[in-house]
Amino acid sequence: MGLLKTLWPYAFNQKKDIAALIISIVLQLVAAIIVGFIITILAKIPIVNIIVGLVGGLIDLYFFVGIVLTLLNYFKILK
Repeated sequence: MGLLKTLWPYAFNQKKDIAALIISIVLQLVAAIIVGFIITILAKIPIVNIIVGLVGGLIDLYFFVGIVLTLLNYFKILK
């Protein structure tokens, strides 16, 4: 559990109400969209498009896991 808290510290902030939860999820989605847009631009470069595609997939996975951990923490499934 300590490793999860070091990798996704924003997911374990105490969220008392639903508004804070929604704001946290929306911020994570906006960050994922911005990073995806930057990766789309960088993927047009012929030499680095494979590497950028792999990095983009990993970053999308990171944001998805962060959203899932945020929801699990809000519903008190994780301790």
